[in-house]
Amino acid sequence: MKTIVLIDDVQLNLTLLWHLVKRIDGYNSVSFLDPQEALAWCIENEYELVIVDYMMPEMNGIEFIKELKGCPAKKDAPVLMVTANDQIDVRYTALEAGATDFLNKPIDKTEFMIRVRNMLALRSHERKLADKAQWLADEVEKATKEIREREDELIHRLSKAAEYRDPETGSHIKRMSWYSKHIAAQLGFSSVEQALILEAAPMHDIGKVGIPDAILLKPGRLDSAEFELMKEHAKIGYEILSGSASQLMQMAADIALTHHEKYDGSGYPNGLKGEDISIYGRIIAVADVFDALTSSRPYKKAWPTEDAMNYLKENSGKHFDPLCIDAFFKKWDEVLEIRDRFNEG
Repeated sequence: MKTIVLIDDVQLNLTLLWHLVKRIDGYNSVSFLDPQEALAWCIENEYELVIVDYMMPEMNGIEFIKELKGCPAKKDAPVLMVTANDQIDVRYTALEAGATDFLNKPIDKTEFMIRVRNMLALRSHERKLADKAQWLADEVEKATKEIREREDELIHRLSKAAEYRDPETGSHIKRMSWYSKHIAAQLGFSSVEQALILEAAPMHDIGKVGIPDAILLKPGRLDSAEFELMKEHAKIGYEILSGSASQLMQMAADIALTHHEKYDGSGYPNGLKGEDISIYGRIIAVADVFDALTSSRPYKKAWPTEDAMNYLKENSGKHFDPLCIDAFFKKWDEVLEIRDRFNEG
């Protein structure tokens, strides 16, 4: 049963209203002689309509409405106020306070039933619209979640494709992605941006799928001609990932293209310098190089952590953005925790 709230300091008036409300199918009523008690009940409970008298001691009908509408959860609930015919100024004030409609004293039974039924019907429609709006919001959220899940799957599959071509990228991908998120957090990126960079970073070397095995899997150092071919992976990765409407894919394309650029302009593929390099590429450059230095490879041993730290600091302003370097070394214990969490053993 839905509830109608009746408030009047005269018991006879409450009894009359109660008998009238009884005729409306699907509704019951709760009555109050004290408007303060009524206010407390209304704030804590659900109801469809409040019918309140104007002339009451301690708290009149307008004061009641102001207090009730001051509660955000109750600002849309309809209020029917009972006034005398000659109280026009009171009606204006009540409308400003949030009254929905009025009843004249003495109450006409026919008018009462018509006005109350109309207000209840309006309230029912409002609730249905609110429910529909919530349903639509839930559906949009569900659809968005499904899209993100498909994006996540695509990222995983693309990253696995690179991993199968380049066995160096297993735990490296996880560590450098979390290092990148750590740097973004220290730079003040929003939680949404941090999540995006964590998901986009694994695709930084996706362009290696276009590099010949003889170069990609060569155990020793590359000669100058081979290195020129290897450098093409930045452009290849960008071509694979660019052109998407997805914010995540756009960031990933940006990272693939710029993560080998250097702050002093000596990097590749476009020789960009300073802030002309995407901030995402500047972040990944720090994370990628630190993990590469501290990881074992077929052609080199892992550097001691302290040596890698010194290398990054010495190349701040040259290879790396100084702001990204400073951010990386903030909360150093978090960096070490990431390294240990994804340790290949």
